[in-house]
Amino acid sequence: MAIPLPDGLATPVLVVDPDVLDRNISRMAEASRTRGFALRPHAKAHKCVQIADRQLQAGARGLSVATLGEAEAFARAGVDDLFIAYPVWPDADKAQRLRRLADDVALRVGVESVEGAQQLGKAVQGSARPVEVLVEVDSGSRRTGVQPLHAGEVGKAAADAGLNVGGVFTFPGHGYGHDAQARERAARDEERTLGEASQVLRDLGLDVRVVSGGSTPTVGQWQPGAVNELRPGVYVFNDATQLAIGTCGVEDLALCAVATVISVPAADRFVLDLGSKTLGSDRSSWVTGHGYLPQFPQGTVTSLWEHHAVVRLPEGVQGPRLGALVAVVPNHICTPVNLADELVVVRDREVIDRWQVTARGANT
Repeated sequence: MAIPLPDGLATPVLVVDPDVLDRNISRMAEASRTRGFALRPHAKAHKCVQIADRQLQAGARGLSVATLGEAEAFARAGVDDLFIAYPVWPDADKAQRLRRLADDVALRVGVESVEGAQQLGKAVQGSARPVEVLVEVDSGSRRTGVQPLHAGEVGKAAADAGLNVGGVFTFPGHGYGHDAQARERAARDEERTLGEASQVLRDLGLDVRVVSGGSTPTVGQWQPGAVNELRPGVYVFNDATQLAIGTCGVEDLALCAVATVISVPAADRFVLDLGSKTLGSDRSSWVTGHGYLPQFPQGTVTSLWEHHAVVRLPEGVQGPRLGALVAVVPNHICTPVNLADELVVVRDREVIDRWQVTARGANT
């Protein structure tokens, strides 16, 4: 990552390198196209209309989102094909919102229980367009999703509730790991479980058109066959976790948080004016500290408060002066984006644009 930081930035702020961003988008679009997958990127990573437009122009079939609120935000911006990749439980308010959304866009929603399918069917009765559902399958993440053999129960309940059953989906979250073998195993688990669940639905006479999986860590491990749609998200920016597990290089990092050095209490330590309210507080076993420092790759963000980040340097490494700007790549990009009002776009030390985080805080 080599974003030349312009002078005069009000920090802390999230900065985007548009050339790296566009390269990441183009590379994923080309990989999906040449290997025969439909691409439906997960927009929770960026929540930004300008980035969604770039993905769609590069050939994405539509967007995936995590919440009804995100779907509404992108629908207002003109995106007309959306998949809420989440087992939404519609209360009275969400039912009304789902019906309005289904009137305006081609809408998919995730289901993973008989009760959830029945509740969703009641919620969208009377919508102008049919709502398509995909049955969520657990491929190893142990989060949400049914075991493949139980996909038929959920699919039949959805069909009986008047929903259009379109297929199955999963999230191979266990693909996060230090080695390519972990990603390989997760991709194969994904293909196996989705293939089994698809066959169960077909045996019931349901038309399985969409078999949806994929995540940024399993990029490069996908094989044509059982899966025909991919939903990676973080790839547009990448982050310190992706760098640590080897799914991207430093040159693929498209976003950083920029901070100002506000204190230099010792030769091996300095303090930045950003904290958990900018970076989020994600930690993982793959990442040392609270972020990656492109200008000080041997440094570690050892402590994080709401508005302070303490960085320690190895002996002999020259630190920055007071008032200097320092870039920090977040451990997990989705949270910092959701905390920001805008993304500042910088090229050649110049601010060339400011993009609103359209779906910021759209968490319901």
